[in-house]
Amino acid sequence: MAAQDIERSLQLIRRGSEEIINEEELIAKLKKGNPLRVKAGFDPTAPDLHLGHTVLIQKLRHFQVLGHKVLFLIGDFTGMIGDPSGKSETRKSLIRDEVLQNAETYKKQIFRILDPEQTEIMFNSSWMEKFSAYDFVQLCSKYTVARMLERDDFQKRFEANQPISIHEFLYPLAQGYDSIAMDADVELGGTDQKFNLLVGRTLQRQEGKEPQIILTMPILEGLDGVQKMSKSLGNYVRIEEPPREMFGKLMSISDELMFRYYELLSDKSMQEVGELQDALRENRLHPKAVKEELALEITARFHSPEAAQQARDAFNRVFSGHELPEDIPEVLVGPEDSQALSEVMFQSGLFKSKGEIKRLCRQGAVSRDGEKVLDPAQLLPKGDSILKCGKRTYLKVWIK
Repeated sequence: MAAQDIERSLQLIRRGSEEIINEEELIAKLKKGNPLRVKAGFDPTAPDLHLGHTVLIQKLRHFQVLGHKVLFLIGDFTGMIGDPSGKSETRKSLIRDEVLQNAETYKKQIFRILDPEQTEIMFNSSWMEKFSAYDFVQLCSKYTVARMLERDDFQKRFEANQPISIHEFLYPLAQGYDSIAMDADVELGGTDQKFNLLVGRTLQRQEGKEPQIILTMPILEGLDGVQKMSKSLGNYVRIEEPPREMFGKLMSISDELMFRYYELLSDKSMQEVGELQDALRENRLHPKAVKEELALEITARFHSPEAAQQARDAFNRVFSGHELPEDIPEVLVGPEDSQALSEVMFQSGLFKSKGEIKRLCRQGAVSRDGEKVLDPAQLLPKGDSILKCGKRTYLKVWIK
């Protein structure tokens, strides 16, 4: 590969990445001109992916654009161990049925970004389940306890006298062995995966193989712009979010955070992103217009351009024109039904629990016909009412 082509490749590979170990070895691999085998592993610990997960998948797509092959590893075996990375306590293992069910949803979702023709889906159970007790003992002999305790989360738990289960040491070893079995040239992971990725390099060397290049990607901040995107924190955007919800959530991020999202999630070149930043700085574009462009692109990626445009029109109708959405869910409350606000809202099926409704009321996020309702037990009057819950959820209530 020519030096000019290598530099162009490196520009795309470096985009948004935190660290490459090491770039000289990567250049040597690129010079050979052969397609690289680029690995990334995902434990199917939840049935759906969010935009935080797609940071890695987007980088895999960059490698595909450059002509390389993606090895998308579903850790159906390691998922049953439970990855301890970044955890202050032993992580709950998944049962086999959960792992397989979640894996099926992953397979469906990733091809909204990746090219199926350049992607090989692999399951590490296909080699790990063939391991005998002897094979596991041999694998464990390749790493010392002292080296394991160099890992930050293990070290902190050890110093705090918190339990570390022996099976947790198996996780990085199993992940490292995956790289041997898959003959990986490059492995991608989040910054919290660095130790595990380095184990792969070590084990490959011991097997006489050329060690893989490590590329770590940053952890994407959630909608709050502070903590990492997480389902448990409620600051996430599912990639199967309905178009209007996805568009609306992306429009809620801060002006500072949107360029972080552009760098890690957008298909726009960094030159194009830089031009948007310049236009914003010089007041040639309004921040809302720049954010709309991002929300349109991402919503179109996971749905369609038409759905994204409809979501933008609906957003502007409600939040710019102060109009109500056209398709507000409705609830009919009969004389025999409870007319308490929390009961009616829960009956709509839009909320997971009455506790969530009470929390929204306490936060002042619920209003009836434009007036805030702080008491979830408040009785709704007869006739029709429009409830607004949070920033984007509306509910039409009919009380007989």
